[in-house]
Amino acid sequence: MNGSHPDTVVTRRVALLVVDGVSMLDVAAPSEVFAESRHASRNYELVVCSPDGKNVTTGSGLPLQADCDAHDVGPIDTAIITGGCSLPSRTLTPEHISAAGHLASRARRVASVCTGAFVLGAAGLLDGRKATTHWHHTQRLQELYPQAEIVHDSELVSDGSLITSAGEGAGIALTLHLLKEDQGEKVHSVVARDLVVYQPQSAGPADQSAAAPRNPVVRKLTEEIVADPSVQYTLTDLASRAAVSPRHLSRLFQDELQTTPAKFVEQVRFDTARALLDRGESVTDTAFMSGFGSMETLRRAFIGRLGVSPRAYQHRFKSA
Repeated sequence: MNGSHPDTVVTRRVALLVVDGVSMLDVAAPSEVFAESRHASRNYELVVCSPDGKNVTTGSGLPLQADCDAHDVGPIDTAIITGGCSLPSRTLTPEHISAAGHLASRARRVASVCTGAFVLGAAGLLDGRKATTHWHHTQRLQELYPQAEIVHDSELVSDGSLITSAGEGAGIALTLHLLKEDQGEKVHSVVARDLVVYQPQSAGPADQSAAAPRNPVVRKLTEEIVADPSVQYTLTDLASRAAVSPRHLSRLFQDELQTTPAKFVEQVRFDTARALLDRGESVTDTAFMSGFGSMETLRRAFIGRLGVSPRAYQHRFKSA
């Protein structure tokens, strides 16, 4: 026990390391979560630092102000290393690597968002540790840093004081994880709830359309797709089932549903996957039962549509 009064608010300083080309999402996600946490508790001070203290330009071309040089940041509780699209393919500067190492040496814990794991690897901070990064770059991260154990299909990997995340959308999940470590489930749940922007559907995939298609060909096919989205439908297969040409079938779907057969199948699979996850099915079973065929394909669909992985969706929204 430190002898402090139980009502004393302990402010935790969090250093966010940024460089030119940083993903704006990697900065915005932690910033938003910590800002939202102020409604539940006033426990964080976020400091944006760069290797030389100069302002940087994000990957989208927006200017980003740095508060200080990473080497002059002072006492910190947590260091968060941000990523960027070009990090896996570019040579990191000695200044960038040194800044990450310096922050790590002063912090109680170190975290990375998305490809920020490459910076940790260059600083030798992944050796002998489990880590992850964006699914598209896990193999390269493993090749570059063979002393690390790279997890290829996980949104969040915690190995002691090291926490790494996969994908830019995982920045929110990462910061919520840090919040839960510090302040418990109650504050974590309040902040997670306030950040929810998606309202889960109460109904299943049959809600694709409020009214059934009038055309009997389209109606029959859509009923079959909804009944069993796990079948590997193609335009040619669907056209053969309907005894029409692929071109004519596409025109019918456009007239009736204002979409293509392929997009309709994808939407049904996505809605089915959400319903299965809401029901408590595992991500692996959901991927195959909904017709996505693999966890990677399911993950891409969720990241693209909701900005979170299937696991994060299930964990974050199940109590919403």
